[in-house]
Amino acid sequence: MITQTDLPDRIPVFPLPGALLLPRARLPLHIFEPRYLAMLDDTLKTSHRLIGMIQPQEGEGGGLAAIGCAGRVTGFSETEDGRYMITLTGISRFRLRSQIEGFTPYIRADVEWNGFDRDLGSQEKDTNFRREAFMELLARFLEMRGLSTDWENLREADDELLINSLGMLLPFDVGDKQALLEAPSLVDRRETLTALMEIALHSGEEGSEVMQ
Repeated sequence: MITQTDLPDRIPVFPLPGALLLPRARLPLHIFEPRYLAMLDDTLKTSHRLIGMIQPQEGEGGGLAAIGCAGRVTGFSETEDGRYMITLTGISRFRLRSQIEGFTPYIRADVEWNGFDRDLGSQEKDTNFRREAFMELLARFLEMRGLSTDWENLREADDELLINSLGMLLPFDVGDKQALLEAPSLVDRRETLTALMEIALHSGEEGSEVMQ
């Protein structure tokens, strides 16, 4: 079992707006920019094979969010034109300490893992999860957005996989994605996800009334 002492203090980070990675979840990525091809090449030479996914901060000044999530490269394939399709499996969230000035074309950062012990444990449970009501809310949200999903797989998914997958896939803005990442527990993440869908539905209903 991985412990925080097994994790490196310095990792490459990949700032990608709206791309959310959560512990124990999988994120497919298409790598094609030269700087990130270099990052992947260097990462595959390490023993940990970790890349930190992090949100760029919105507004003037730029910068990076305070908290990201590191994933291990667990799958990759190369295309004929030298691009890569990779899969990151979420290992643990981290807190950004500082960016490293250096000669690499990509960003490296000093990070700390304290405070995210549950990320390295077993799957989380949500004993108070009212799945039927949640799925009804999800259906209304998807209908409003004109989206479809594989309902059979969703119904069969365990609580953590369901909540984390929806948090990663549903079309929320960068700030909302960051709120889902920073939710301390699965219960908090489910409550945040529920609130985001309810707010979106309420806003959509208000918009419809105005248009009438």
